[in-house]
Amino acid sequence: MVTPQTGPPDPAGGPPTSPPTAGRARRAFARLRLTAGRGSSGRSSRRRLTRGPAVRDLLDEALAGVAARPTRLILTTLGTVLGIAALVGTVGLGQTAAGQITQRFDLAAATRVVVAPDDNGQEGEAATQLPWDAPDRISRLNGVDAAGTVSALEVGDDLVHSVAGLEGQKNGHALPILAGSAGLFDAIRSKLRTGRTFDAGHDARGDRVVVLGKHAAEKLGINRVDAQPAVFIGDQAYTVIGILDAVSGRAELLDGVIMPNGTAQEAYGLESPDAVEIRTQVGAAQLIAGQAPVAIDPNNPGSLQVDAPPVQGAVRKGVESDLNALFLLLGAVALLVGGLGIANVTLLSVLERVSEIGLRRALGAARRHVAGQFLVESVIVGFLGGLLGTAVGVLLTVAVSWIRDWTPILDTRLSLGSPLLGALIGLIAGTYPAWKASAIQPITALRGT
Repeated sequence: MVTPQTGPPDPAGGPPTSPPTAGRARRAFARLRLTAGRGSSGRSSRRRLTRGPAVRDLLDEALAGVAARPTRLILTTLGTVLGIAALVGTVGLGQTAAGQITQRFDLAAATRVVVAPDDNGQEGEAATQLPWDAPDRISRLNGVDAAGTVSALEVGDDLVHSVAGLEGQKNGHALPILAGSAGLFDAIRSKLRTGRTFDAGHDARGDRVVVLGKHAAEKLGINRVDAQPAVFIGDQAYTVIGILDAVSGRAELLDGVIMPNGTAQEAYGLESPDAVEIRTQVGAAQLIAGQAPVAIDPNNPGSLQVDAPPVQGAVRKGVESDLNALFLLLGAVALLVGGLGIANVTLLSVLERVSEIGLRRALGAARRHVAGQFLVESVIVGFLGGLLGTAVGVLLTVAVSWIRDWTPILDTRLSLGSPLLGALIGLIAGTYPAWKASAIQPITALRGT
């Protein structure tokens, strides 16, 4: 048996090895011989031999072992590449989607505040009523762009029909009848299909004019107002002056007939508005929500309920949290598969290189040296997989964002740390194969060749 004290054996007389194994063994033999020759005494030589190969030599051997089988290297790193790419891509797409949801968060909803009487008051208390000048009081607040009242009217059995259907109520439609102030249409960001909306003059005079929602206009067969068409609510005629095409927050207006508050007071005895619609400036909704009840009823602001939009940052955090939880789980599963692939291939490599390991041990390599080489090989494979996976994940995020016309959002910490995460996975995956390799005894390995 060859020992480090007597010097390495002749490579030509050594055990037969495969070409890659023989090459690596010759390189290890040359380094060990050089290390032994530098000492001035036997003790110095033995001390140098027990130190094992230097870090640079260890890296060279690990790189040579990894590059010896390029096909296997590609297949081994594929699992890590897919795992890291899934992690980076899914998290990146999750953050991008959350950012896109925030950017496209309905501006109308984010600036809409609704104030209405609180219906949950104590029993026996008088019902709170909104004043008619509530929009004027709210408009004085800094941050309010528009305000208007809206009310649903009780019209009994009165149906709505156009002039063409005046043969009786049988041709009428049970459409919602609503009343509003002049500022309502600006507060709900209404868009007109044709005509105009009523103003404060119509309201003050109680003019019998109405504005139709587009769906109501379609049911009544009215598509233009230049000829001043009329609709009948029960037996009373109202001139149509405009048709709404779109609104924000009050979808029922598109199905109904809207008349001025003054007209509703005379025709149906409307006593007070049902609610006040407020459109605020961006970022002022929460502030106005706190000030509006005081402005409307300073003596009893608690009798009013306020419907305000949620804080935009909270919406974004909630979306990011939900998406990241799902995508991180998928990425973790992919990483687990990649780690198992590295462990499996590294263990197979140990079994194929038993003779090489035995020769190294016979030449004086300690168990920690053998284990270190296989650990470094696993770390290199994991780092390469992490590096390629990060690139794939980043490209995937950018490509999807470009196709969807989104603004890509990438976490720099994740992009920079993913290669290191791949190296850590390789380290963990290679621990058992490295321990298995270090446990191989020289005589057993050489006898098996």
